[in-house]
Amino acid sequence: MSERRPYRSDLRTEQARATRRAVVEAAAGLFVARGYADTTLDAVAAAAGVSRRTVVNAVGGKAALLALAWDFSLVGDDEPVPMADRPAVLAIEASTDPADALRRWAEVLVDVAARSASIGRVLEAAADVDAEAAALLAKAATERLDGARAFARHLASIGGLAPGVTEDRAADAFWALNDGTLYRRLVLDRGWSAAEFAAWLTAQARCAART
Repeated sequence: MSERRPYRSDLRTEQARATRRAVVEAAAGLFVARGYADTTLDAVAAAAGVSRRTVVNAVGGKAALLALAWDFSLVGDDEPVPMADRPAVLAIEASTDPADALRRWAEVLVDVAARSASIGRVLEAAADVDAEAAALLAKAATERLDGARAFARHLASIGGLAPGVTEDRAADAFWALNDGTLYRRLVLDRGWSAAEFAAWLTAQARCAART
């Protein structure tokens, strides 16, 4: 009997993870379709095909659902791997050519924005009326700035910043460019293609690093 316990434990863990994933996906869809305020836990439960109690036990309340929906959209899955350890980000850090690093950086940003644009709008709207959502939005902005600083530091280390351009100034510019609002305005609202937006983003980042 003891030899079977790890298998059963792994199965339960995977089932719990699948339930959480289904609940978060259902919540994300409802948040985008109805808005944060008009989405109830009962509606999430119905959409996920589980009970309200299961929603709460698997994830928590609405703020927790929004936080996970946001996190999942950034990385594209529910694997416990930070963005900084993802292959695309590691490839940027491994690049020794500034032009290549800038192009890869823009591609990562566009990839993330394509997944997170819709739920990002929900988060910004929710932050106006919900303190927990506001805290999540502030945390997201801080994490974006941390990422921008890391990228500016890497560019500086490979000669990618022009004389007179400090890491802090470059980081501020990269942080501003890495704002989902730009993707939503140009791609979703104005109809730019992802490739056009990536090329524009690369050009803006190059200007920030070289002027």
